[in-house]
Amino acid sequence: MVSVGIDVSKDKHDCFIVSSEGEVLADAFIIPNTMDGFHYLLQRILHCTAPQDKIKVGLEATGHYSYNLLGFLLDNGLTTYVLNPLRTNLYRKSLSLRKTKTDRVDARTVASMLLSDAGLKPYTDTAYHNEELKSLTRYRFDKVKERAKLKSSIARLVCILFPELEKLVPSLHIASVYALLEEFPGAKQVANTHLTRLKALLETASNGHYKRDMALEIRNAAKNSIGSQMPAKSLELQHTIRLIRELDREIDEIEEQIQSIMDELHSPITTIPGLGFRMAAMILAEVGDFTRFDSPDKLLAYAGMSPSTYQSGQLKNCYPHMEKRGSRYLRYALYNATKYVCHWDPTFADYLAKKRAEGKHYNIAISHAAKKLVRLIFAMEKSRQPYCSAA
Repeated sequence: MVSVGIDVSKDKHDCFIVSSEGEVLADAFIIPNTMDGFHYLLQRILHCTAPQDKIKVGLEATGHYSYNLLGFLLDNGLTTYVLNPLRTNLYRKSLSLRKTKTDRVDARTVASMLLSDAGLKPYTDTAYHNEELKSLTRYRFDKVKERAKLKSSIARLVCILFPELEKLVPSLHIASVYALLEEFPGAKQVANTHLTRLKALLETASNGHYKRDMALEIRNAAKNSIGSQMPAKSLELQHTIRLIRELDREIDEIEEQIQSIMDELHSPITTIPGLGFRMAAMILAEVGDFTRFDSPDKLLAYAGMSPSTYQSGQLKNCYPHMEKRGSRYLRYALYNATKYVCHWDPTFADYLAKKRAEGKHYNIAISHAAKKLVRLIFAMEKSRQPYCSAA
């Protein structure tokens, strides 16, 4: 067995090669983050090993810095392990009481960890090519979050310029309201417009839902409005609406790409009632290759949703909290998917009601239902069978 430890950084990578007997085959050396550097690393590995040797290459999960090197190693048929930086950090501290952390030491730590931990799972081509779906789902997550902040700005600006409008419409974030505010960004502008123009604008933007009576009601409210006339805020409101519309178009384009990938995957978890393709895509993207996990409990721990444990002597934690380590995107997807699944599927609805009847808070009951959903997803991905309700 030959272990290769790599500490990844932006411009260079520190490498260390050791045998299972503890013999240092190549002391810490540095390669540039270039194709020549990658080929030099491959030559050093092949030079230090025999054809019958089993080679393990390990590197920490460092986001986009390790992606190109990881693809090169997999393309050249090397068994590669992507390690959680938290685990390698704890392992390094267990080796020495000294507070020593350098790139050379980290490379040695990764190589030693590969030899000592037999439970590590290698990174697969499936997980590597799944990165495209992960990139799209995370990109969509950031765009939706950005849009939510802009919508909060809309509510703030309307409260200043035309506070009465919010009580006249079901939501500020509908096409007809945006069309109204983009052309007339304030109560004073609405009050001064001609009723025929206001009616035509609302009727067109709402596809005929709002007619003359709504236009009259909005204009009367604008005439008696307490809203301030602030050109700077009006300009900000118009620009914010345009930004939201641009984000809507971008999110739609991202979702089209996600949908096309999901159509190719044919994942059975999309047959679960209430689990839409967006949350299903995020779950599949964050989990990657399900063969990495031996049980649903390990998948639950990977999501950071397993309960923490603390016991010493007679002391034992009575109210264990969720660990919340691992992928926050996976936790977000599972938590939100669970709420919809509990709404649409009778089995999950009954389970949630049972936990609530036991006196558990709604969020805690949802976390229990999320664990049930994780077990279901794990079983369905292993069997590749569609969902069949037990109710």
